[in-house]
Amino acid sequence: MARLMPSPVEGSAARRIDVATLPDLVGRLVDDARGVVSAEVELYKAKAGERVSAYRSAAVFFVAAGVLALAALVALLVGLILTLSTLIGPGYSTAIVVVAVLVIAAALAVVGKSKLRPALPDLSA
Repeated sequence: MARLMPSPVEGSAARRIDVATLPDLVGRLVDDARGVVSAEVELYKAKAGERVSAYRSAAVFFVAAGVLALAALVALLVGLILTLSTLIGPGYSTAIVVVAVLVIAAALAVVGKSKLRPALPDLSA
């Protein structure tokens, strides 16, 4: 598709310059643009992969910390039940601790629900 054009210098008909046609140039431009876009996509994939692996290891530590905190809370509640059982008996102490924990859980749920309310879209408009 490339054509040879005579040199602009007069008297040198033996010298010729290789000039690409416009469709060839556009085709090369499109191929180069595809290459650049493909390289950018691969770069962002690599960056995202690094971030995901970093967040994954952090998430594992947060989950382990949460499990240990939950175990500590269970131990605290069992200790509270055992302490109260010497005063009012095991049945009543268990009931009191369970009801108290459920009241705290309900209060936290109400607070959480109230925090979600502003984020919900207004459908009445």
